[in-house]
Amino acid sequence: MEKTQSISRCAWAGDDPLYREYHDLEWGVPVHEDRLLFEFLTLEGAQAGLSWLTILRKRPNYRIAFANFDPLVVARFDQAKITELLQNPGIVRNRLKVESTVANARAFLAVQEEFGSFAAYQWGFVDGHPIQNTWRSMGELPPATPISETMSRDLKKRGFRFVGPTICYAHMQAVGMVNDHTLDCFRWRELAGL
Repeated sequence: MEKTQSISRCAWAGDDPLYREYHDLEWGVPVHEDRLLFEFLTLEGAQAGLSWLTILRKRPNYRIAFANFDPLVVARFDQAKITELLQNPGIVRNRLKVESTVANARAFLAVQEEFGSFAAYQWGFVDGHPIQNTWRSMGELPPATPISETMSRDLKKRGFRFVGPTICYAHMQAVGMVNDHTLDCFRWRELAGL
């Protein structure tokens, strides 16, 4: 538990203002807008092996580099564009991660075509409603769950990359498919009724 001026937050929010802003305003808020879901899926994959704070600091650069996460545009990126992106110091310059973003944009469009929206597909894993967890400490949070494992398998079957069960669970937390704020955090109660 982190207390600041009588506000209790999840311990991971720490002292960094950017991290706290993300915790207070975004993390765990249900997202049903496809562009934003693609953004979070991309950023979660980019984060693999790095800190989330590193990715948050690079997020504005990612928005520029990846056409504000418009999957229609990203799906058309060719090898010349990928080579250009690998020279961009504002993003994680990992070839597999950059190439996976392009492949994921194409798979994302196929899911939209099949389900009407990516949100309809993704939220189907939790029957359309956020799971309300009641963790007392961050140590209780699992790195993955049976739902994130199922989601990971299905995404991989559809051609997505960098979508292992742990990445999928982090994505589910970020976009509010689960409320994983701890019970003592002011955001848990705010999001519990959604």
